[in-house]
Amino acid sequence: MNAIELMVTLWPSFPHFPRFANDRRLGGIRLNSAMMSSPELDRELATISELAPANPLWYDIKGRQMRVAEVIPNAHHLEVVLNHPISVKTPTVVLFKAGADFALLKRIEDGGRRLIFDGGPRYVVKAGESLHIRHHSLVVHGPLFTDGELAKIEKVKAFGFKRWFLSYVEEQSDIDRFLELVGTDAEVMLKIESRQGLAFVADQFVKRPNLTLVAARGDLYVEIDRPHQITKALRLIIDKDPEAVVASRLLLSTVFDTVGTALRLVVETGKGPEISSRLPLTTIFNPVPEALRKTIERGEGRIVEPRVLLERIYDPVPSCADFLEIAWLIDIGYRRMMLCDELCLKEELLNVAVNAFDAFRKDY
Repeated sequence: MNAIELMVTLWPSFPHFPRFANDRRLGGIRLNSAMMSSPELDRELATISELAPANPLWYDIKGRQMRVAEVIPNAHHLEVVLNHPISVKTPTVVLFKAGADFALLKRIEDGGRRLIFDGGPRYVVKAGESLHIRHHSLVVHGPLFTDGELAKIEKVKAFGFKRWFLSYVEEQSDIDRFLELVGTDAEVMLKIESRQGLAFVADQFVKRPNLTLVAARGDLYVEIDRPHQITKALRLIIDKDPEAVVASRLLLSTVFDTVGTALRLVVETGKGPEISSRLPLTTIFNPVPEALRKTIERGEGRIVEPRVLLERIYDPVPSCADFLEIAWLIDIGYRRMMLCDELCLKEELLNVAVNAFDAFRKDY
């Protein structure tokens, strides 16, 4: 069996970057500048020069992916300006936060750049964030790269980068245009993140030594027609490119807290502060604890607030499902995997994930 490779997403300004930049358990580091300004990029590149990381670095460029360029202040509804002009039949639902939030798009103005919503999503929308419109009438117009992305490409290329990620690849012309900018000798990871991208892989993609498909599941899982189709999509990508990378939505149980339950009883005594006790939820089915029962029997207090609490407890042990998923991905042919941005933001979370992944691949 070929070696199983793990990649992560980091920035040099992260406090834990030096630790993982030279961690030989990793096969590479992706730099994602989606929400980074040009001056910030300058500082990051300078830090790379100082640190001289041993692991290969890959720079992620945004192509036609829709992102919020500006949020227009409005007390009554959400208005945003996009990085690309679009057309779509309205009203239609727009997804935010990787599908965890949504709002109804009412109309589009300013040549397809300004989106006006009926109300807004639950959470705050910020410049730089991506969004999803799953309606089949959607068309993203304009050039593949914005002026801002072109400036980043030139800056990073001049710095000496030869390894790249290209987002939302949907046709051969996307690849051709990008190679014109970065050079035909560049290594490019082609992120497949949409239905159109999957159609391109199925009908047009031709494997070449410097081109590698990426099953970018963070967005792809949101963009496909039905969630269960993700397995078919993953099989398609690895069948078309045996060197393909599967990215995001791995080991996510190490990110989220485990939700536990408990029972709190508050007893009013009349002699000062209330007496509180936090007990296992099984207490609901058992008698009142002895100390509280005697207090009540003596007439010194009464239960005034039985309440079920949800308590968040961080569990560093990955779920069984996470390990089984990695095993399935290996079984269908994937040998290169990449953790999602969220998991890489904090050193303690990334450390748990890398340790777990490394232990798993050694024993698999």
